[in-house]
Amino acid sequence: MTTFAELGVDQDIVDTLAARGIVDAFPIQEQTIPLSLPGQDIIGQAKTGTGKTFGFGIPVVQRLGADPAPGVKALIVVPTRELAVQVYEDIDLLTSGRATSVVAIYGGKAYEGQIEQLKAGAQIVVGTPGRLIDLSNQRLLDLSHATEVVLDEADKMLDLGFLADIEKIFTKVAPVRHTQLFSATMPGPIVALARRFMSSPIHIRANDPDEGLTQANIRHLVYRAHSLDKDEVIARILQAEGRGKTVVFTRTKRAAQKLVDELNDRGFNAGAVHGDMSQEARERSMAAFKAGKKDVLIATDVAARGIDVDDVTHVINHTIPDDEKTYLHRAGRTGRAGKTGIAVTFVDWDDLHKWALINRALEFGQPEPTETYSSSPHLFEDLGIPTGTKGRLRKAPVTAAVTVPADAAAGSDRPARRRRRRTDGESGAPVAATTTTDEPRPEGGGTHDGGGAEHHDGKPAPRRRRRRRGPRPDGGAPAA
Repeated sequence: MTTFAELGVDQDIVDTLAARGIVDAFPIQEQTIPLSLPGQDIIGQAKTGTGKTFGFGIPVVQRLGADPAPGVKALIVVPTRELAVQVYEDIDLLTSGRATSVVAIYGGKAYEGQIEQLKAGAQIVVGTPGRLIDLSNQRLLDLSHATEVVLDEADKMLDLGFLADIEKIFTKVAPVRHTQLFSATMPGPIVALARRFMSSPIHIRANDPDEGLTQANIRHLVYRAHSLDKDEVIARILQAEGRGKTVVFTRTKRAAQKLVDELNDRGFNAGAVHGDMSQEARERSMAAFKAGKKDVLIATDVAARGIDVDDVTHVINHTIPDDEKTYLHRAGRTGRAGKTGIAVTFVDWDDLHKWALINRALEFGQPEPTETYSSSPHLFEDLGIPTGTKGRLRKAPVTAAVTVPADAAAGSDRPARRRRRRTDGESGAPVAATTTTDEPRPEGGGTHDGGGAEHHDGKPAPRRRRRRRGPRPDGGAPAA
């Protein structure tokens, strides 16, 4: 392994990384940093989770110097808000020993704080295309002196329709610049973009030619599962031996929220990130996941590229992705930083053709997915789930019916009451008590047994609702 010091990285950056236990460079970093530091334009291609952020971030920070003049000198463009936050945190780490300041510019957050940081002289901007163009059009963001430009996850920019915005951004930065483009895949339009806006770039592909299209340190399991049984299967996977932080991807926002509610009800510590949440709520949920306060994150694809957590052990596709690129980016949330991981995918009966296309495109060579239920023995064996595991960490509260003895109602013309007592599912201790009785409701709405068909004396209920009075003082029957 090659250390960052051996790559020519400044000592203060080396010390900052070493303080976090980061000493050796990954292949993409080892190949790009020595070329990028002198100013060579770079096209970096590597699978997600292999250290691309430091691969372009270290040259950007080092080339600006230890004390750059105020104003935007470097621009890093990313496709999603979550990725903007993640890249900002990494660049902020690299600049912690310098006078350089970094600002994250993205939608869903108030303008004021971002504008204040720009006016304060931030030198590095990490942002999404929409908010960058917005502030630039308002003349609140001056990119004309940006001589360091990075496009991160360029293929995702293409998928999200940002290509025209990227071209517009390139017209606003300095004409003479150092440009880096990083991507996991390299579609034709991205290559054409590189040819237009880069100067004699060197294409570096940090993949093992014999490795195939997927990461070798990720184990892929594919099951044909029934939609009504998926929650139960997931709950059992979450109890597998050695299971650490887990990301579950859903197709829709509604499915994500439904699943997080279901898992929390089953006793798991789950959070969610999806489009119906405010940006602040999404960031809080992501921060709780990174900090380990929650160990299960339910996400839609909008958040996929911003989940940069080294200790994710499992990724579960609640529904199959639309294409092989989405599959790669989902699965790439695990097996990061050289660690191993497991990617589990559920294929609905109607989606078998879609899986066949992904299987062929990624050269998996896997057989047709096995029909799998929460009780299937091969599920337990494949994932190391202890025998007898149920899909719940804590039991649901149960209801016990207790009849009050007849003598407890002595002296009253009311029949014996049934008292329902809710108990804790584990200890059996009462947690609350509600009272039910066969006597008429005070408003005359029938009995408390929920049917309302008969009164306590067995006579048919009248068609008209009549107000009944309580017992007479002399103890006689209630007067009508």
